[in-house]
Amino acid sequence: MLARLVSVGQSGISVRRVGGNRAGEMRITRFLRNPRVRPEEMVATARTRTAGLVKGRHILAIQDTTTLRDDGKKRSLNLHPTIAVDAHDGGLLGLIDAVFLSHVGGKKHLCAKRPFAEKESSRWLDATNTAAGLVASGAACVTVVADREGDIYEEFACRPAETELLIRAHHDRVLEGGRGLYDCMEDVAELGHETIDLPANPGRAARRAVLALRACEVTLKRPKRNHPAEAAKLPKTVTLTLVEAREIDPPDGVTPVHWRLLTTHKVATLAQALQITHFYRQRWIIEQVFRVMKTKGFDIEAVRVAEDGPFENLTTATLIAAIQVLQMVRERDGSPVGRCRTRSIPRTSRRWRRSVEPLKARPRSRRILTPRGRWHMPVGCARDSVDGPATTANQVPLS
Repeated sequence: MLARLVSVGQSGISVRRVGGNRAGEMRITRFLRNPRVRPEEMVATARTRTAGLVKGRHILAIQDTTTLRDDGKKRSLNLHPTIAVDAHDGGLLGLIDAVFLSHVGGKKHLCAKRPFAEKESSRWLDATNTAAGLVASGAACVTVVADREGDIYEEFACRPAETELLIRAHHDRVLEGGRGLYDCMEDVAELGHETIDLPANPGRAARRAVLALRACEVTLKRPKRNHPAEAAKLPKTVTLTLVEAREIDPPDGVTPVHWRLLTTHKVATLAQALQITHFYRQRWIIEQVFRVMKTKGFDIEAVRVAEDGPFENLTTATLIAAIQVLQMVRERDGSPVGRCRTRSIPRTSRRWRRSVEPLKARPRSRRILTPRGRWHMPVGCARDSVDGPATTANQVPLS
């Protein structure tokens, strides 16, 4: 099924197209509806394959959430995958984990009353725990990378000892001593400058940006919890490093780049700060995976499979296929990933490398349900990804 998905999925998939004919369509349908076929098993198989590639590597475990179905009101189905990327060369190695989240709105008033394990936000820590298992497979280091939605105190306080974290700050947290996180950089000297090339995004032209880099150690205070028993499980403070990348002299009328990156890595020099911003920019790879799954390739949102179970099975297979396709695209573009993954790519699907256009940002709009029952949402930058991908032009230390 995986080979068939990769072979026919260049312009969208359907059960009939994957099956090839009526008999094949019925085989695929029975497979997707089989109660013994579960997304967890497919993900576990893919994780085993990925674990065989991590020995001796520093792995970036990049996680994010994407929406698959949304009725525009209170119900949605979301996918939260974690992928493995080589921290040194940016090679996409494979899938680490993926879970589905069936979200029902109208429960915001219960957020502060539920234990952390019952909240949807626990998925970030669950994925981190799964990624920690790569150390047992021989990974030299595992750094979990997430955007602002992953800025959760429990993520920092309860992370496995085998992992490091790199998360973009979302909350102006209270620090030990009473100062706010967003104000603590005012008296910190610059480590140096980094010049990056920002690509065009909807509403923003491509440009070159110069970032001033600073870093300092911060100690976060435990936030208040409505349940004393829940709060008692967490340490009163957590010490991290805050790396700030702020654009210098941005053009008029544009939003300047400003990243506040919380990490467990020690950062005291310009070289270490540059490494952190490099790691964070690799997060763009998971956005590319989502594009291949959606309107840049398989168009999984348009699949007319009503039941969640079969749809989740098909989506999981599509996620794995999308990662393979992106590996081929990156191999075509000169990424070293192809040299370590070529054996897993079906021979008949090599034309993806020639036919898939370079992945670019597309305009984002609200997803709607069309009269034919097709979910439609042009995919642009995911939430909190307004800066898009960036390539380093040069770095300048301060004298």
